[in-house]
Amino acid sequence: MERGWPEPLPAAAQQADDQTTLVSKPRKKGGKGDLASAGFNIINSIIGSGIIGLPYSMKEAGFPLGVLLLFGVAYITDYSIILLIKGGNLSSANTYQDLVRKTYGLVGYLILSTLQFLYPFIAMISYNIITGDTLTKVFQRIPGVGPDNVLTDRHFIILLTTIIFTLPISLYRDIAKLGKVSLISLILTIIILIIVMVRTVTFSPQVPKSENAWIFAKSNAVQAVGVMSFGDLFENYCRDDSLATFGRFCYGVTVILTFPLECFVTREVIANVFFHGNLSTVFHIVVTVVIIAVATGVSLVYDCLGIVLELNGVLSATPLVFIIPAACYLRLSEERWNHSDNLISCVILAVGVLVMTVGFVLTILHPQECSHGKEMFYCFPSNISSHNSTLPP
Repeated sequence: MERGWPEPLPAAAQQADDQTTLVSKPRKKGGKGDLASAGFNIINSIIGSGIIGLPYSMKEAGFPLGVLLLFGVAYITDYSIILLIKGGNLSSANTYQDLVRKTYGLVGYLILSTLQFLYPFIAMISYNIITGDTLTKVFQRIPGVGPDNVLTDRHFIILLTTIIFTLPISLYRDIAKLGKVSLISLILTIIILIIVMVRTVTFSPQVPKSENAWIFAKSNAVQAVGVMSFGDLFENYCRDDSLATFGRFCYGVTVILTFPLECFVTREVIANVFFHGNLSTVFHIVVTVVIIAVATGVSLVYDCLGIVLELNGVLSATPLVFIIPAACYLRLSEERWNHSDNLISCVILAVGVLVMTVGFVLTILHPQECSHGKEMFYCFPSNISSHNSTLPP
């Protein structure tokens, strides 16, 4: 079978991070993008800003269990790709969409397309929320910029970055042109990792030990499986931390530069479903503007990142990477019911349904606290001493 999946199959939730997910990337329509540009785009989509958000999922699951879940999700993602390829061979399909359509008809195709639209679309909302939260703290460090300055207003920052950066870049028709943008984003991600590692050594003595920090498992483990995504790690650092401020700036720029890749996916899904895969220049602009306008509008109204990520993980990412590949293979498989591929597919399918159902219920019944913009208690010396005095000996 030709390697014709709309690239890349999984944007691992994100990524084996997110972020582990399965989404279609738009096929290149024209242009002379080289292998390096394609590689930068794929790596930026899979890793992107998501790599520094693993602490959020680890915190939700419990560190030891979180590590195990990370490897488990990575294995399932890898196996799901194998199932997709085998299903493609059995059905003579070259794309994820074609596979589902040949297996479950128009209804299945529309369900898949909806999920493939929702995952990157909600990711775009998350990116805007992160941009507003992160860059406002950066601008607050500029001399003369007070609390009432427009640069400290998250709504203004989101609108400004959308109009100046994300919308123009997202209007490109050829995804290969984003290769240099993705390279810059990856370089900034490496810088962010270095900053975080430095602060791990220099900042740790200032932060009091947390109770149950090394507990094996927590009640939010199911949500963590759905997320395995980008929490706003820099919310943990103090606003007067200059190195962390530089890290926030790099993080904000990285998120802005990753945003267009997700827009490409949403636009491609719409083009495939409603326009037979081809958008005229006018419709290309209109669809792009509408998608970004709606995503921006939602991010201006709602700013609680944790809940957004959890819902996106359990309702979009989990079906894409757990449920649908296994369901397609089971329907197409000609092997005996006790064949290893069939048995593993059944397990993956059951786990996916469990994670999606339980994760959604827990997210609704026990939503994560939205601590938007709050300074951590250890950023105030007086609070550290009082906190230490209340901890058990």
